Amino acid sequence: MKASVGDRIVVASRKLQGQVREGEVLTVADAEGNGPYLVRWADTGKESLYFPGPDAHVESSSGSSEPGGS
Repeated sequence: MKASVGDRIVVASRKLQGQVREGEVLTVADAEGNGPYLVRWADTGKESLYFPGPDAHVESSSGSSEPGGS
């Protein structure tokens, strides 16, 4: 997974009909866009370090989408 500052991380729920979690990427670990990422979560407004898994994908600020996994 590659992300840039300003992109959105979208994390699918592990439960059927569970809530999808979204957040804005605030910082990226390296210049190539690899994680972990500092993310501000839309549902709580809190910031946390996020290590993406297979249940996540990036919605870039340009409109494209990239699947998760690390």
